[in-house]
Amino acid sequence: MEHKHKQRLKAQFSRLLQHKPIQVLDIPDEYQYMDEALIETLVDVVNQYL
Repeated sequence: MEHKHKQRLKAQFSRLLQHKPIQVLDIPDEYQYMDEALIETLVDVVNQYL
């Protein structure tokens, strides 16, 4: 998700997301589905939030 996606979600669902954190992982959208490099990047980045 990019910052523009976060803004769209907040605009469309502001009441539902009012007290919920939304994390933008800043991973570029340049990977194919289930790309091993993407999975490795996701594991590294998501671990910071778990």
